Amino acid sequence: MRTICALLLAGSPILLGQPDARQIVTRSIAVADRSWAARQSYLYLERDEERHLDSEGRITSTDVRVSKAVLVNGETIDQVISHNGKPPAPEQIKKDQELLRKRRSETLQERTARLRAEKDNRAFIDEVTNAFDFRLLGEDVIAGRSAYVIEAVPKSGYRAHSKYGKMFSKVQGKLWVDKLDLGWVRVDANVKAPFSMGLFLARVQPGTHIAFEQTRVAEGIWLPKHIEIKAEAKILFVKNYQMQEIITYSEYHLALPPQVVARRTKPPLQSNSPPGF
Repeated sequence: MRTICALLLAGSPILLGQPDARQIVTRSIAVADRSWAARQSYLYLERDEERHLDSEGRITSTDVRVSKAVLVNGETIDQVISHNGKPPAPEQIKKDQELLRKRRSETLQERTARLRAEKDNRAFIDEVTNAFDFRLLGEDVIAGRSAYVIEAVPKSGYRAHSKYGKMFSKVQGKLWVDKLDLGWVRVDANVKAPFSMGLFLARVQPGTHIAFEQTRVAEGIWLPKHIEIKAEAKILFVKNYQMQEIITYSEYHLALPPQVVARRTKPPLQSNSPPGF
C-alpha cells in the first residue's frame, strides 16, 4: 500500500461568481505542483503505522516506523529514527547510510535521471482533470478556512496515459479545495473496482477507503498532514488480507532560505483574487 501513499504525496470557468468544478480542480493542480516542489525545502517528521487485520477487522499485528527528513545537497531525504519504539535495526541503518552516501556523491547525470523518474511517477496528476467528471457539491469549513467540496466520478471511456493513471477509472470520491489559494485540504476516495499495483501482484479490492489531508504551511503551499488507507487486497490473486496504514506528518519547518524556495516554485496564486478568478 506504500505505492498508493506515494501517489497521494505526489498530489490539485468561473463566471458571475458561480464556480465551475473543473476549473477549480485545474487551478488546484497548479497549486499541488508548486507545493510538491516546495516540499523538498521543508524538514518534517513522518510516522508510518501499518495495522494488519483479521477477517473480523481485529488488529493482529502492527508495525510503526518514525522517520525524519534531513537536508542533503539542498534536498530532503528520509531517515528512519525508530522502529516499533526502538532504534532502527542495523540493516535499516546500513540502508539509510547507503542512501545518504549515494545522494551526497550523486553526479549531475544521476541527479537528472532521478528527477526525471520522479517527474514520470507524478505524471498521473496531470491526468486528473481529464480522467474524472466533477460536480460542485457545496462548501465546507475546515480548520477555520472555507473550502469547495467537489465530487469526482471516473469519466466513461477515458484512456490513461501515465503509469499510475490507470487506477483513476477504479476510484471515485470527493475533494475539498481551499477557496482562497486552492490547495487540496482533503481527499476522500473509495475503490470501486479491483486494480493491481506493486511488485508482488497485489490487487486492491473494492471497499478500500483512502483519506488524505493536508496542512497549509505558507501562502499557497499545502503539504501532507494525514494519510489513512483501509485496504482490502489479494496477493497473487489468491490470498485475501486486510490492512490499515496511517501516515502522519508533523513539525514542518523550512530548511532553506525563503528566497531559495521561491526560485524552486512557481509564483503563488493571488489569494486575494475574487471568486471569479
